[in-house]
Amino acid sequence: MIVCLIAGYKRFRSKILYHLNTFNISNNLLYFSMIKNMPTFADIEQAVSRIAGDIHTTPLLRSRTFDAQTDTHTYFKAENLQRIGAFKIRGAFNKIRNLTDDEKSRGVITFSSGNHGQATALAARLAKIKSIVVMPENARASKRKATEEYGARVILAGSTSEDRYNHAMELHKEFGYTVIPPYDDPFIIAGQGTCGIEILNQLPGIDVVLAPVGGGGLIAGCALAIKTMQPSVRVIGVETEGADDAKQSFKQKKLIRYEMTSTIADGMRNLSVGDLNFEMVLKYVDDMLTVSDADVITMMKFFFERMKIVVEPTGAVAPAAVRVHGDMFKGKNVCAIISGGNIGAEDFCSLINHS
Repeated sequence: MIVCLIAGYKRFRSKILYHLNTFNISNNLLYFSMIKNMPTFADIEQAVSRIAGDIHTTPLLRSRTFDAQTDTHTYFKAENLQRIGAFKIRGAFNKIRNLTDDEKSRGVITFSSGNHGQATALAARLAKIKSIVVMPENARASKRKATEEYGARVILAGSTSEDRYNHAMELHKEFGYTVIPPYDDPFIIAGQGTCGIEILNQLPGIDVVLAPVGGGGLIAGCALAIKTMQPSVRVIGVETEGADDAKQSFKQKKLIRYEMTSTIADGMRNLSVGDLNFEMVLKYVDDMLTVSDADVITMMKFFFERMKIVVEPTGAVAPAAVRVHGDMFKGKNVCAIISGGNIGAEDFCSLINHS
């Protein structure tokens, strides 16, 4: 009993120290109110039922050319074909469906570089809720436009995840909006975990699943689902070299927070993974890998030229790892998650033509 109490105290104390060191002190109490317990597999199963009919069961795509080049049997989980063009809709739907009537009546606010903002905007619109999305000043124009078209009011704030977080918390404090976190939330994580269940239902004989890691919602939810259903499957997270905070955290077994990141993958420009997400990564994830921005662009070009699909930089990160770290996956059944496809024509052409 005493041992459990001490362990619980240490865990709570570590949360307090981390957030005191990470965010504006005036906003800490607002953040603590959002800290929840780790989600369970049952939460993911409930999310499957809760969001069924409102999301797509996305396909697993194949390329014989890619398999021949890598000596693998690779399946691409095409979340770029998901509603709003990214997996984020899974978590946003699940979170908003769990709000109380009072929380809905106050409207919702989130902070996002793009895809979570679009997902929150659409989920809020379908629930007939007012939504505010705080985005970075350097947000991709296509993502900002889509977020506004889904019905949200977009507010620009700074360039880092901390900038938009702090501004969103100020608005939350002033107007009472209900906060929809982009990744550090059990309902968000459980919603993203539905992707993991889909993968195993579609491909029971899988050996390895690779997922991109930004804030950590997708990798945390999918790892929980996959390790519960099929513990032998290896789950690997992938980042770009200029934003490898999760890999460093994983290696050092403590949460690392960067002062800045440098990557074309805008979904990975957050300064650290979420606190709750990191706990789950340590518990369920087998390894972390990185790829370069150049590797990401090469993968985007391959998807466009050979498979006729458009993939945003963050969405190409996990697939790129199969090619870059090929010796790890030879002869194996591999699933790499394409997390999204939200990139405007001008940005896409600029990346491809000037690579």
